[in-house]
Amino acid sequence: MSTTEAAASGTTANDGERKITRSDLVKSWLIWTFFSHSNYNYERLQASAFAHAMTPVIKRLYGGDKEETKEALKRHLVFFNTAPDFGGVIHGVTIAMEEQKANGEPITDNAITSTKTGLMGPMAGIGDTIGQGIVTPLLLALGISIAGLGTAVQQSGDLSGATGNPLGPILYFILVAAFSLGVGYFFYTQGYKQGRTFITSVLKSGLMEKVILGASVLGNIVLGGLTAQFVKVYVGWTVHAGDTQVRIQQDVLDKILPGLLPLGLVILTWWLLMRGWHPIKLLVIYVIVCVVGAIPFMGPEPHYITDACGSSILQPYGPCPDPVPADTGGE
Repeated sequence: MSTTEAAASGTTANDGERKITRSDLVKSWLIWTFFSHSNYNYERLQASAFAHAMTPVIKRLYGGDKEETKEALKRHLVFFNTAPDFGGVIHGVTIAMEEQKANGEPITDNAITSTKTGLMGPMAGIGDTIGQGIVTPLLLALGISIAGLGTAVQQSGDLSGATGNPLGPILYFILVAAFSLGVGYFFYTQGYKQGRTFITSVLKSGLMEKVILGASVLGNIVLGGLTAQFVKVYVGWTVHAGDTQVRIQQDVLDKILPGLLPLGLVILTWWLLMRGWHPIKLLVIYVIVCVVGAIPFMGPEPHYITDACGSSILQPYGPCPDPVPADTGGE
């Protein structure tokens, strides 16, 4: 049997080449589909689910070597988060890379990790936009219309007297499941099929280092965007000099560089992690700093969240509001 025929049938070629079977690929897809959000945690999000989904593949490729199996599993326990359906293409490409690596191709752990990191953000954006932003609302509208909830019930919000067609929610469930499973399987398998060709051509053309560099840059851009959106640090301290108020956040730090503190915090965190600090230790320190920084020990106790501005070091929920002019008092 030729190598091509062996690949098509999912068996191992006579020359000892390691190949996964179609059954392995389907098992991996099923595990990811039903366990993508199992053990979802703030430290690594979907990392353990990704490693779980890779177990049939790793067992096929490295089953005879415990050390290689452990290294492969550890390789897929890095931070990961993407759309479960459209993001399946990342798994397919990763499986193709693992297969090439198991057969002696010069694919490093960093190459696999960089590819995953670079693709997870864009695929999450595509999946959320199409799945949650377009398909799900359309199918919900269809199901609600078939269910036949009356206008009076919709306006009042009281569902006690609602009498509708149960086909609405049933049809919605079936269509959503069909969409998720169909899209997920297609991208999972196509990622593997196209990924094998892609990796082979890249290796032959000597472009692997450029691919790694591009994926790393893309991953850094994605992480930078996540940092700007989710990491918030505001200084609430206001300095009073006579009739003048100087807000440290808006009047000083934002004038230098908006987002300076979140950027500094991320760089500091990265530097400490590179120095060997444990993530849990950093998390405990950050929680303590946030709690202490939010205590209004520099002024009167606040009645509203905006009152804390100027009386605590860190403003818990946002930047200080613009000060009200002294001549605009109310009754």
